[in-house]
Amino acid sequence: MEIFRRQPPPDRRRPCALTIGNFDGMHVGHRAVIAMLRKNAHARGLPVCVLTFEPHPREYFASLAIAAGRPDATAPTRISTLRDKIDALADCGVDRVCIARFDRSLASLSPQRFVEEILVGGLQTRYLLIGDDFRFGARRAGDYALLQQLAQPSGFELERLATIEREGERVSSSAVRAALAAADFPLAAALLGRPYSICGRVLHGRKLGRALGFPTMNVRIPFARPAVHGVFVVRAHGLREAPVPGVASLGTRPAVERNGQLLLETHLFDFDEPAYGRLVRVEFVAKLRDERSFDSLDALRAQIALDAHDAREMFAREAHDAREMFAREAQDAGEHLARPAVPPDFAD
Repeated sequence: MEIFRRQPPPDRRRPCALTIGNFDGMHVGHRAVIAMLRKNAHARGLPVCVLTFEPHPREYFASLAIAAGRPDATAPTRISTLRDKIDALADCGVDRVCIARFDRSLASLSPQRFVEEILVGGLQTRYLLIGDDFRFGARRAGDYALLQQLAQPSGFELERLATIEREGERVSSSAVRAALAAADFPLAAALLGRPYSICGRVLHGRKLGRALGFPTMNVRIPFARPAVHGVFVVRAHGLREAPVPGVASLGTRPAVERNGQLLLETHLFDFDEPAYGRLVRVEFVAKLRDERSFDSLDALRAQIALDAHDAREMFAREAHDAREMFAREAQDAGEHLARPAVPPDFAD
């Protein structure tokens, strides 16, 4: 998959089928858009292209409001990192991703100039698929009705996809954020189409966890407001053939430093192998507690031990339940095979 900042250079531009959005979390609604885009792109012999934004537009406008003296302004929490989003788009079969830096220049473009300069000039859009709530251009003045007016004169086909629903509720990034804020990871997984996880490279840290007897694998969180915060039961993928269970803290580590940077610190059970520099995916299973400060390192050590014990207990219960379910299924299968066949004359 090709990745460009904002738009391809002139010598690499070619007609494409395009969709536009933030795609935070890449939930099942996003995946439905990409699936329809792929189908229609292939029917037209066009590459599949996605235009997305970094930072999230609402993060940009929140930063302006804070700078203007409104400290209460907030942006939505982030579900996924840019790496997670790009990986998910690649998994969905996208051919090229254009990451537009959302800044004053982009925010001030009128809808007409956005279509002319970016969709037509920069991306050479021949087919455009959008969601039914898509807005664009300065002050979000552009909508589907305006695109209908501009599409034919600009040389592209236009189509929109209705909102995807689950059990009568709209699937959206906001719904995923709400599920994660409530630590409802089964609901989040249903909305995302996969378990919730964060991916990143393992960094060197202060080695405090090792000194406490609980070495951690550290992954930096590259934004200010993650969708989850606290201490969690997790599984780490990418280190062994099977996922490695553990316990993780995502936050600013108030117990050991002030104004710390956001880190995902994961203590893995029965794992003592080099991991620095490796790309890992940490899957969130359940929440244990919120972050908090401690009066001493001994108190912190005792709490980590309790967290690890609780996580191990959860995995043990999960393994026990799985064994019982397997035994029941095997028993049911055996009884079915042992049951005598019903003579045809007596069959219902």
